[in-house]
Amino acid sequence: MLKEHMCEGAVEAGCDEAGRGCLCGPVSCAAVILPDGFRCDDLNDSKQLTAGKREELRRLIEKEALAWAVVMVDAEEIDRINILNASIAGMQRALDRLSVRPGHILVDGNKFKPYLDPVLNMQTPHHTVVKGDATYMSIAAASILAKTHRDELMTEYSRQYPGYGWEQNMGYPTKAHRSAIAALGATPIHRKSFRLI
Repeated sequence: MLKEHMCEGAVEAGCDEAGRGCLCGPVSCAAVILPDGFRCDDLNDSKQLTAGKREELRRLIEKEALAWAVVMVDAEEIDRINILNASIAGMQRALDRLSVRPGHILVDGNKFKPYLDPVLNMQTPHHTVVKGDATYMSIAAASILAKTHRDELMTEYSRQYPGYGWEQNMGYPTKAHRSAIAALGATPIHRKSFRLI
């Protein structure tokens, strides 16, 4: 069972991203605040769940969360500022868009930058948690929203740029994806700073 809070009594937002290791498309960044007492036994790191289960949980999270936001940071920005900075910037923009202001932030991974709340005009304390999406419910919820929103977008892109198999590989560096880049060339949404072939 995942933990509900790190800081009891604080309004806590969980943050995560999806698509960091992809060769194309945006990195998808999410922030979620769950209500106190939220329980869902199926909630887990999105990578451990089937696509069908992720979609089911996405609907539940979007309905039950006190606040949630998903932000896409495109390939051009990733190339300009690098994937780590793009992921952090995206998570902070998602936090900016929450309709409820968090008093504490939990971030999946081990890197984040101080977050200045644009509404409260003060720094919000944060903790990074390695494997946080398998530890805290709010991070797991953010991981599911980041992944499902990105997969939906990559499926749309696969119709716009057929031949790369994005409806299956979602832009990850599979052998088939690399072969398609070698045969068809890079698209405008490929990350030029990544080793594509």
